[in-house]
Amino acid sequence: MKHPILALLLGGLLPAILFGVSGVMQKACARTGIGTGPYLAITGLAVLTVGGLLTVVEHDVTVSRKSAVYTLLFGALWATGVGCIAIALRRYGGQISQLVPLYNMNTLVAVFIGLVVLSEWRDVHWGRLLVASVLIVTGGVLAATSSKGVLGP
Repeated sequence: MKHPILALLLGGLLPAILFGVSGVMQKACARTGIGTGPYLAITGLAVLTVGGLLTVVEHDVTVSRKSAVYTLLFGALWATGVGCIAIALRRYGGQISQLVPLYNMNTLVAVFIGLVVLSEWRDVHWGRLLVASVLIVTGGVLAATSSKGVLGP
């Protein structure tokens, strides 16, 4: 298989499936009762385990101060976002079917930052990007308002 196809499968399709199933697991955690702190700590242990296994398998311990700082920032942002989702699910009875489309609008945040900060604006097809953005927002709004009696009719 060619590298671009492998990249799409490994970096796109497989994570989509894994993240989708993990969303369901997150709802299961909320239903069975777990505090946000312990939830994030146990998740951190799982991340540590997977990171250790991948380090052994890939034989790659490359790290620099700058990459470590970016990784710490990534982890703190990710954990805070996941913590917010956990609170919404457990404390406020949020529905995973509504939250996932909303928090996956993070795509637009990443695209915007990529366009501006990383200068990717030079290499994009603006028409397609605009249509994709409208579809993402429309899907998020439709999903968020899909629950009977909450925001929807």
